[in-house]
Amino acid sequence: MGFCRSALHPLSLLVQAIMLAMTLALGTLPAFLPCELQPHGLVNCNWLFLKSVPHFSMAAPRGNVTSLSLSSNRIHHLHDSDFAHLPSLRHLNLKWNCPPVGLSPMHFPCHMTIEPSTFLAVPTLEELNLSYNNIMTVPALPKSLISLSLSHTNILMLDSASLAGLHALRFLFMDGNCYYKNPCRQALEVAPGALLGLGNLTHLSLKYNNLTVVPRNLPSSLEYLLLSYNRIVKLAPEDLANLTALRVLDVGGNCRRCDHAPNPCMECPRHFPQLHPDTFSHLSRLEGLVLKDSSLSWLNASWFRGLGNLRVLDLSENFLYKCITKTKAFQGLTQLRKLNLSFNYQKRVSFAHLSLAPSFGSLVALKELDMHGIFFRSLDETTLRPLARLPMLQTLRLQMNFINQAQLGIFRAFPGLRYVDLSDNRISGASELTATMGEADGGEKVWLQPGDLAPAPVDTPSSEDFRPNCSTLNFTLDLSRNNLVTVQPEMFAQLSHLQCLRLSHNCISQAVNGSQFLPLTGLQVLDLSHNKLDLYHEHSFTELPRLEALDLSYNSQPFGMQGVGHNFSFVAHLRTLRHLSLAHNNIHSQVSQQLCSTSLRALDFSGNALGHMWAEGDLYLHFFQGLSGLIWLDLSQNRLHTLLPQTLRNLPKSLQVLRLRDNYLAFFKWWSLHFLPKLEVLDLAGNQLKALTNGSLPAGTRLRRLDVSCNSISFVAPGFFSKAKELRELNLSANALKTVDHSWFGPLASALQILDVSANPLHCACGAAFMDFLLEVQAAVPGLPSRVKCGSPGQLQGLSIFAQDLRLCLDEALSWDCFALSLLAVALGLGVPMLHHLCGWDLWYCFHLCLAWLPWRGRQSGRDEDALPYDAFVVFDKTQSAVADWVYNELRGQLEECRGRWALHLCLEERDWLPGKTLFENLWASVYGSRKTLFVLAHTDRVSGLLRASFLLAQQRLLEDRKDVVVLVILSPDGRRSRYVRLRQRLCRQSVLLWPHQPSGQRSFWAQLGMALTRDNHHFYNRNFCQGPTAE
Repeated sequence: MGFCRSALHPLSLLVQAIMLAMTLALGTLPAFLPCELQPHGLVNCNWLFLKSVPHFSMAAPRGNVTSLSLSSNRIHHLHDSDFAHLPSLRHLNLKWNCPPVGLSPMHFPCHMTIEPSTFLAVPTLEELNLSYNNIMTVPALPKSLISLSLSHTNILMLDSASLAGLHALRFLFMDGNCYYKNPCRQALEVAPGALLGLGNLTHLSLKYNNLTVVPRNLPSSLEYLLLSYNRIVKLAPEDLANLTALRVLDVGGNCRRCDHAPNPCMECPRHFPQLHPDTFSHLSRLEGLVLKDSSLSWLNASWFRGLGNLRVLDLSENFLYKCITKTKAFQGLTQLRKLNLSFNYQKRVSFAHLSLAPSFGSLVALKELDMHGIFFRSLDETTLRPLARLPMLQTLRLQMNFINQAQLGIFRAFPGLRYVDLSDNRISGASELTATMGEADGGEKVWLQPGDLAPAPVDTPSSEDFRPNCSTLNFTLDLSRNNLVTVQPEMFAQLSHLQCLRLSHNCISQAVNGSQFLPLTGLQVLDLSHNKLDLYHEHSFTELPRLEALDLSYNSQPFGMQGVGHNFSFVAHLRTLRHLSLAHNNIHSQVSQQLCSTSLRALDFSGNALGHMWAEGDLYLHFFQGLSGLIWLDLSQNRLHTLLPQTLRNLPKSLQVLRLRDNYLAFFKWWSLHFLPKLEVLDLAGNQLKALTNGSLPAGTRLRRLDVSCNSISFVAPGFFSKAKELRELNLSANALKTVDHSWFGPLASALQILDVSANPLHCACGAAFMDFLLEVQAAVPGLPSRVKCGSPGQLQGLSIFAQDLRLCLDEALSWDCFALSLLAVALGLGVPMLHHLCGWDLWYCFHLCLAWLPWRGRQSGRDEDALPYDAFVVFDKTQSAVADWVYNELRGQLEECRGRWALHLCLEERDWLPGKTLFENLWASVYGSRKTLFVLAHTDRVSGLLRASFLLAQQRLLEDRKDVVVLVILSPDGRRSRYVRLRQRLCRQSVLLWPHQPSGQRSFWAQLGMALTRDNHHFYNRNFCQGPTAE
């Protein structure tokens, strides 16, 4: 046995060498299977359900790998040699492989084992992420490490030995090792001086760890210290001693206000937090201070003494609703850039007025002030008076304050203001203040529901993507999600410098007539989406001479009113308009027959019923033709079932981008693209295309990007894309393709930059043609190793196409054929001798018995009815003119001419008998050459001559061939009196037919006659008479 193994080992090596040579000859597989090589030396192995670290082949350029990401896999054991083959590895991500029980989606227990030299074998490693793994101790780490993340693990102890020797470490993250989602029933313990040896540490994050004190003897090099959401309720100068280099300090969420908490919360103890007046005084380099969610009800000016470089201060989610009207704590913060005071409301109370403290006027460098969620009902010049002296103020957030009265004209006093957010309030129109201005202590109770403080919904992505970005404009005012029913010019008095106005998600239901926005002479962007605007007047929005972008999407209610017309002629009067959205308005009828504009460049017409409009003949055929400068057109979700060439012919010739997503298009006339000579992008995703046939992309097209994803395409004609020389990006994902063929593209294949074929059920048979082609263009195929998967055969369904090398594997069909042949050979080799030995004489007898039976079958087959020349020989008395007339005109016509492909071939004496033969020869040939003999009788009492001779021959055939071929048709009612007829009716009723007197029964008669002539009479016999005790 040992000799056999030693002999087979060289043979196996030889086979492996031959297979490797064949693989190299066929083409190069992706170097880092099953992972994907991305730019800058990153190998992405995320979400591959790997159970071990992949060891890449020797042929892969492993020396070029600088980053390896193994996130979201199932690797539970790390061996010493797992990363030793990557000599240049600098960044390693292993997060979410073996999460703790509380963080696991299914709460499965898991423990990650790391062998001692796993990371020491990578001396070049600079960044290591072990977050979201159930590890209990810090593994041995190389001295080259710069960044280490151990967040959301089960490490609860840090001492000087844990991170010994990591002198280059600058970033250390240990968040969430002990909190409500990752419970530990204790706190993270950081031994005094445990981090003191990390002389270069600049960033330390210990959030969500149940810490009750600031770790002692932290390195003086720290610049960022994040201690939020622990239980540190007391801070003194000694807690932050020697941290003179600190630039950002986050101690928020340590003593929380739980009425605003989105997660489990422990109420702050009474008389806490306790902050010593000199807690931050020695932090002269501090630039960011976070005291959010700390239950602060007052501000001590001493806290900010010495913080002359402070630029960001977060005081949100506290109880400073009264303090901000009186405090003097901000007087020394001359460098502050951003101040967050959001959600400093008093429980269940909204104030009538709010006046900021004069100390706000000292924030001369302030650029952004966040005051949302403080709850005051009126906004006037006294509210923000101290801010008017701030020359650098650019952003003011006042959303979610229950403001119902707002003097928008006060913002004219803020020359540098660029963005004001008043969304999610209760503003209903122009301010008419009648109450006397007072202090903030006059409150009204407000009962809040849990959802009232939820984040506000964002605008629809399509409208956001469509509308130009207002951040580049000088002044933006956001009034979305208020209670506006009408828009009045008085609202915007003295706001002529306003450039972007958002009024979405209101209840504006008026008919705009060109007078609503008169003061806004400088407005460039207007968002009126999600309202109920009535577009009827010809001069709508013409008071805005500089308007460039207009969003009228989601104003569908007026368009759904039956019998009400809508006028789009105002578009022609907006001379500077470049972007227009009429999306999701369900526009389907009774609108202007044409849109006209010479300035419009982009039109969003998605979510309407253009299919219904174009179905109304030529009424709306030229709807877009008047947009002579249009470049971008979106016709998605318009219920289009067809797109005829004349429709494309009437689109603007200047069109460069055409989107037709999510319609019902089942075919497309590709040659009609020559009607759009400048088209560069065509999006047909989400339709019902079954195949890319019907011609090909036309020659000379400038198409650069084609998206036909999410269809049902199962076939692509050869050469379909080859004529589109400019095509660079093609999306074929999420279709029903079983292969990808080089013949589809021709020479274009090498020029493709993106070819997306993911989510297709590729047929991964041995020698699959698509494999070589995809390897040829693999640089253009995104996610080739992991996202391009097999759909069949069953054992490979859902797996990567590289799960096995389809170029060298055995053909499954051929394997089954060979197995069947070999099984048959073995069965014959064993069965034949055994049968010969056991029952040879019986088999010899059966063989000769069958041999004797075959000639009789041969003689019978010579008389097979299918070889007879006629279906029926018709016999009748020629002397009776009525019978002859019925045979020639009725019978022949019905059976030979009216049955189509089931027509019968009749034998008639005067037509088919051969001259020169005797009467008996012709009669014998007719009876024996026909499947049936049909007797047409007017009466049955006198039968002689030819009728009698034919009947006798038919009876003789019955005796010789045992075939009853007689069929009787009796035209006279008296014919049924014959005893023979009555006997035959009793024995074989279907072979005796009576001509009906009523015309309504003739159709049934012809059907019965056809059945009688085409079926054997044997099937019609009454079994009660044909079988009995003595029947053979």
